[in-house]
Amino acid sequence: MTIRVLIVDDEPLARKGIALRLQEESDIEVVGMCSNGRQAIQRISELQPDLVFLDIQMPLMSGIELLRALPVETVPAIIFLTAYDEHALEAFEVQALDYLLKPIDDKRFVIAVERARRLIALKRQNPLQGREAAERLKRFVIRNGKDLTFVETANVDWIEAAGDYAELHVGEKTHLIRESLNTLETMLERGDFLRIHRSSIVRLDRIVRVAALPNRDGYLTLRNGKSLRVSRSYSRLLKDYLRNRQLNSAVHE
Repeated sequence: MTIRVLIVDDEPLARKGIALRLQEESDIEVVGMCSNGRQAIQRISELQPDLVFLDIQMPLMSGIELLRALPVETVPAIIFLTAYDEHALEAFEVQALDYLLKPIDDKRFVIAVERARRLIALKRQNPLQGREAAERLKRFVIRNGKDLTFVETANVDWIEAAGDYAELHVGEKTHLIRESLNTLETMLERGDFLRIHRSSIVRLDRIVRVAALPNRDGYLTLRNGKSLRVSRSYSRLLKDYLRNRQLNSAVHE
């Protein structure tokens, strides 16, 4: 499996640095480089890369604006690059696979590339294209030494970020997996799970109560009594889900 990569950064040394790192990866081919967002939109359409290393702050069009301008079905896996960590939340909101802070740490770079490999492999196994390809995830594989435990996604109540890992909360049990919430968000069925905070994803049918807070954030309560915070950045998506559920209920009544 060859992974086709496009590098988009307005700094020539930054582009060269990413390309040099990728030379060590035998399954990766750099198919192009761009210095601005407008050029990148055209190159993504022409080259159809599997993965894009994308700088956030660029002339003419930022990386965030570029990603929002692409048709959903054409969006490749995205690893954002930036010298400013205040862009992290915005990068997560547009569902970037990962986020690397300049100067790039070698270990973080390797982790980001490996995440991209797993996601791209999953998409290629599925005949559907784009983000819909990750809908095949129906269960998690939990490794404990040589033992494997399978956890159905339908049994997961909520998922919490834990550094480079994620905690799956299943009833009274908690399982640890080495995966980011960004990747999990693309792998889970959108109609079943929803990101409600940069550090948490919830299974929608577990929600029994939603309330607002004075600072425009909110919180929700699950069937098991657990309360989770809903950040204002994700509250609109939750409101849309609740509104649609009410409409569907009214139709069936």
